[in-house]
Amino acid sequence: MVVTLKVTGGEHGEWAVLHVSGEMDLVTSPVLRQRVHDAVADGRRSLVLDLSGVVFCDSSGVGVLIATRRLIRSCRGELRLILPPDGTGTAAGGGGGGGGADGGRGQGAHVNRVLGALGVRRLFDVHPDVAAAVDGAPADDEEASPLSA
Repeated sequence: MVVTLKVTGGEHGEWAVLHVSGEMDLVTSPVLRQRVHDAVADGRRSLVLDLSGVVFCDSSGVGVLIATRRLIRSCRGELRLILPPDGTGTAAGGGGGGGGADGGRGQGAHVNRVLGALGVRRLFDVHPDVAAAVDGAPADDEEASPLSA
């Protein structure tokens, strides 16, 4: 089975929202990088990346997320990520030990765990859904504001 990366765009007020699904790896992550650059070239400085549909993310995908953060910050913009919680049984698909490559958790929880394991999750402004991100509601987590470095 071949899984690719799909990036669809939209707008939510002043925010450009990119919905990302599939696998973010060495082959596919340049698609996201290009879509981010296109949004910035179009003058968008407020960007939400909805990663709730991402089932896999390797170091190339993490690199694109960090590069996106750097690009948006250089434009004095704002970047917000949508990531499902990394706890068990809290996302779509229900409780506990269900099947799938994600162990029964929501798809994007993989990205949340990868960023956490690498110690870079704290660099990002993470929200549970698009509505929370664009409304500016504080992230539902102990590190509500990302590091500024």
